[in-house]
Amino acid sequence: MADSNYAKHKTKKNMKSKLICSFAAISLIAVTSAWADHTHTTSKFEGAKANKGTVTHTVQSGKNILTLSDDFKTPDTPAPHWQVVDSKGRTYLLNRLVIKGDKFNKSITLPDYIQDVAKVQIWCAWAEALLGEAKFEKPIDLAKN
Repeated sequence: MADSNYAKHKTKKNMKSKLICSFAAISLIAVTSAWADHTHTTSKFEGAKANKGTVTHTVQSGKNILTLSDDFKTPDTPAPHWQVVDSKGRTYLLNRLVIKGDKFNKSITLPDYIQDVAKVQIWCAWAEALLGEAKFEKPIDLAKN
């Protein structure tokens, strides 16, 4: 009888371990899927002066962040800026790319008033000229993120 109780106990313990392991795997998949839904990357920049690199959109602490890829080259122009275009064609001129002391704004937090982003542009505010543009496959609804 003791052997039977030992076998039942071992089977319960084994089932419990499998259940915990399965739950951990499902949780990991759910977290990974949720994180993946919040990452979007544009096409390569195309333009006269900005024609390398991409932009990645992520959500960090509830804020929408755009980040330039490492292969992006800052255009050699007087005042290159971040600019985004929404799905209705409205443009939003944002921060300068290069700031005092040759520091580089590689990432930018999007203001709450921007509802979605279809394109990211590098805009020369001094010459009022488009230097390059990168597009998302479909507009990113910032309210969902």
